[in-house]
Amino acid sequence: MSDKLTYKDSGVDIHAGYETVRLIKDYVKKTYTKGVMSDIGGFGGMFGIDKNEYEEPVLVSGTDGVGTKLMIAFKTDVHDTIGEDAVAMCVNDVICQGAKPLFFLDYIATGKLDPRKAADIVKGVANGCIKAGAALIGGETAEMPGLYGEGEYDIAGFCVGIVDRKKIIDGSKIVEGDVLIGIPSSGFHSNGYSLVRKVFFDHKNYNADDYVEELGCTLGEALLTPTKIYPKLILDLISKFEIKGMSNITGGGFYENIPRMFPEGITADIETKNINVLPVFKLLQREGNVDIDEMYSTFNMGIGMVLAVSKDTKDDVMEYLKNQGEEPVVIGYTSRREGGLKICHN
Repeated sequence: MSDKLTYKDSGVDIHAGYETVRLIKDYVKKTYTKGVMSDIGGFGGMFGIDKNEYEEPVLVSGTDGVGTKLMIAFKTDVHDTIGEDAVAMCVNDVICQGAKPLFFLDYIATGKLDPRKAADIVKGVANGCIKAGAALIGGETAEMPGLYGEGEYDIAGFCVGIVDRKKIIDGSKIVEGDVLIGIPSSGFHSNGYSLVRKVFFDHKNYNADDYVEELGCTLGEALLTPTKIYPKLILDLISKFEIKGMSNITGGGFYENIPRMFPEGITADIETKNINVLPVFKLLQREGNVDIDEMYSTFNMGIGMVLAVSKDTKDDVMEYLKNQGEEPVVIGYTSRREGGLKICHN
């Protein structure tokens, strides 16, 4: 008689899954807000909405991943920030409609589950949820031998936010002459890493642990800087001022993302002279001999979120952001003309 086979013989260890749940339980519970109605381990995450808080509640959802930034985590064997990126990529989208993030779910897939590595990833997710004010109410860890290489994994996330219908920010009030204010990013965020990797590792043969004087840290540390999480700042801001539109500067850089908030017939003229381009962008451009327009069509260049406000509101919004420890800059003005976004590099 042939030997009996088990699921573990195929490469899937369900006990590693049990151990992962044990390790992440405390991280997850730290994210719980008053709306959470379920505990870790259920088939579905439940979240109750306070009906007295909203007149006409609208749910806003977003989903995203981290992209090839994951490959920097593989190179450095640092995994406790990548989950924060997954959260940021979702909550920074839903806040653009004025929606408060309510809850988040993650999905982690790997070839062979390492409970401690998975716990590090979820620790990052939990930290991101706390920064965003969202509860981590569910997730999935999938072990799929043969699909991923040794030590490799992928992570994606899903966020749901809420906003009163009358308070939705959809850009419809933007008119010619409105001011565009940029709020700084923390670095590359989670975009453009295919080009980042090609320049630094394929073209220039850097190692992730190389110390780079102008960055003040190793290259790997700079590239793994977590994506900045904006919702708490923005929610406070929109409770005090009229913000006509918002754009999260993700993949596609300025050229693709800023126009997404404009109504038909409105575009903008951008001047980059006020932007504090972070050293890591300057290093990449120089080492890769990347054209300036290519940089602005791929990366955030140091501006992670763009707000559209009226001229009358601009000074107050700028002062408020500065009082919150931010360094906002005016990056341009809206206009009514034919053609797309124009960027002037002075």
